Amino acid sequence: MSHIKAPFVDTERRRRRSTAESSDTQWDHDPRVYRRTSQCDRLCVDIGSHVAETPSPDVSHQYTPKCLSAHKGGTTPFHYGEEVWQDGSSLKTTIRAENEVEANKLANNYRFGFRKWKSHVTERPIEDRSDIVRELYSELNFVRPQGSLITCGNIAYLILFGWWISLAYLLVCVLMFLTIIGVPYGKLCWQLSCYFLWPFGKSILKPRSLVRRCCVKFPHCEAIPEESDSKEVKESTPLLMPPSVPIEVPPQRTRYWCRVSTYVWLLLGYPLLGLIHSLACFLSWILVFTIPVAKMNARTLAIILLMPPEDVHIHRLKKAQGCESQVLLCCYHAFNWYYYKYTMDGINVFAVNLLPLVITTLVVGYVDTENQFVSSEAKFTAAVSSIIPLSYYIGMGIASISAQSNFAVGAVVNATFGSITEMTFYITALLRGHQAGTKCYEEIVKAALTGTLLGCILFIPGISMIIGGFKHREQRFNSRSAGVSSALLFISIGGVFAPTLFSKAYGSLVCAGCTSSPANTSGPFTCKDCHYDMSGSNEPLYLRHIEPLVYTISVLLPSAYLIGLIFTLKTHSHIYDIQVSDGHDHHQGQCPPGGANMAGASGGHGTVVHWSRLRALSVLIMATLLMAACADLTTEHIKPILDHSAISQYFIGVTVLAMVPEIPEIFNGIQFALQNNISLSLEVGNCIAVQVCMIQIPLLILFNTFYDVGFVLLFSDLHLWASIFSVIVVNYIFMDGKSDYFQGTALVVVYLILLALYFFAPSPPAC
Repeated sequence: MSHIKAPFVDTERRRRRSTAESSDTQWDHDPRVYRRTSQCDRLCVDIGSHVAETPSPDVSHQYTPKCLSAHKGGTTPFHYGEEVWQDGSSLKTTIRAENEVEANKLANNYRFGFRKWKSHVTERPIEDRSDIVRELYSELNFVRPQGSLITCGNIAYLILFGWWISLAYLLVCVLMFLTIIGVPYGKLCWQLSCYFLWPFGKSILKPRSLVRRCCVKFPHCEAIPEESDSKEVKESTPLLMPPSVPIEVPPQRTRYWCRVSTYVWLLLGYPLLGLIHSLACFLSWILVFTIPVAKMNARTLAIILLMPPEDVHIHRLKKAQGCESQVLLCCYHAFNWYYYKYTMDGINVFAVNLLPLVITTLVVGYVDTENQFVSSEAKFTAAVSSIIPLSYYIGMGIASISAQSNFAVGAVVNATFGSITEMTFYITALLRGHQAGTKCYEEIVKAALTGTLLGCILFIPGISMIIGGFKHREQRFNSRSAGVSSALLFISIGGVFAPTLFSKAYGSLVCAGCTSSPANTSGPFTCKDCHYDMSGSNEPLYLRHIEPLVYTISVLLPSAYLIGLIFTLKTHSHIYDIQVSDGHDHHQGQCPPGGANMAGASGGHGTVVHWSRLRALSVLIMATLLMAACADLTTEHIKPILDHSAISQYFIGVTVLAMVPEIPEIFNGIQFALQNNISLSLEVGNCIAVQVCMIQIPLLILFNTFYDVGFVLLFSDLHLWASIFSVIVVNYIFMDGKSDYFQGTALVVVYLILLALYFFAPSPPAC
């Protein structure tokens, strides 16, 4: 991980970068500046006729190669992502990326059948990122201008961490003084006890003699980042020395590892403090936003406590430190909201922190089979929560493979692994219901399918519109492309619910508990629970008419999906033939002849991919196996909740089981909206809904054909009308090509109304 350098180094880098980015003309006519930055690898795609470009947030789904290095009518600041320009009847979309792999990933976001992914799949140079992000990856070893130190986060540190870490140092201090020989370490513990009670605005430094060579090299620095120590300071000629820096020979000290006190410290003091710092490091890391506290404790444990005590000096930062000091630790704030962006090897910190939950859930779930130590409800909650990080890993694996492969491979990976999260749960639930001889699990699966459709049609676009509207007031999208997606979704839902409509038209009305009034035997009967027989028990209707219709639809829906892929990858592949400028021909803003084709891109220009294709495939396979195990635990421990729940089983299916696997997709949609790319936010939900209708449901029918688990593609009235009503509302909202927080609120309110219907609905008869 790149370290943050001293402030003067950051200033120099910013000066160089601002010079390189001062104008687009300089990008085009100065190859040296172009090569010196990591922003040289840009993907430019031009759609439509080549006309002057004016900003517009509309996004098109078609791409033809045309590199644009300068926009007419002014300079456009460079950033990574998507830009769209519209003039009259012409629509242009420009996708920019820092390297070929990222360009391929961004292009995949607009392709039919590909899941939308926001996170980067390649490593981004830390020096090219914002000051806020760079501070997240700092090692707390530099001095900078300090603001107010009395903040809510720092006070929370004092309450949550500071007092007991300081108390631990006091106890170790007393222990070191009792050993007599460890008195120097006792004094160090006293100083560190005061430091960790309130470390803000203080710094831990090395003495001048150990950093004299740094001062010679940087005579005007405010503080020197940590460098490796050397046993000797080489002699330098006076001509290379600033006159103000005296040449001193460091005093001779007894070697650190030859002291008896060192081993007393390592046996008595260091293990106790190591336990304390490890605990503090773990707790602060789990909280994510207090990661600076974790870094502070880890750096103390790994560096400061293993140094000679006389080499550790603590100073209050009343003014900037001079060259005499080497900063070991300097912390200003214990809390930072922006740590939700923090990644490790490209993996978001929340996904990293939830991975131990997956392991713990599987161990407890399969070891404690009798529920002696953990209740069944707790196991169900842990198993459902474990699906969240596994969905994230599966999504990142799909994006990594797709971005580094040609579009055919990417389409296959998206089609196969894109629905693996939901399919593992559906199949395990149907198998368990078949083994138990109950139709309740089948109804739960249908509720989860419907809940996924409702969430993707209403909630994901709605919440994205709300959050994006608060930041950008009004956002625009291509209403024509959105209308095409909505029409395709309408066709998909029509195909899925066609057997249900057919059974209502030709099914038999069945009533239970029909009675007549004793006083009037010739009067009308009073019947309860009247409904159309839509189950497989109505054999004449089901076997002769409904079952062939289901098989026909299960063939037509995947065929429509396959036609979309053929259109994208074969017949109209030239629309998606994307090229990247190689950084040599920039004078005309054109792609060089024979530019690098994005198909099969694996990096280039020093690109560092977080996950190689082999590693991404390994992660996909492992995450799929873990997902199957978590789904098995979920279905195993859901029965007590279904039996003792006061709410309808429908509600559990359309909320928890449907939306938990889609949480990473929800965050992707929100991030797209925050970047004023509402088109992709809308496509996130549409893509998932189309995959549910065209892939997941046909796969369930295919599975039931080979292994009869009793799955019948007939939905209840509530599922039918809720889905159709949702599609109608979305089509109405998407008509004008504009979005704001009011329209988003309307979609979310409709979604909540439908959830209220499921909450108060009677439980399925089979449950």
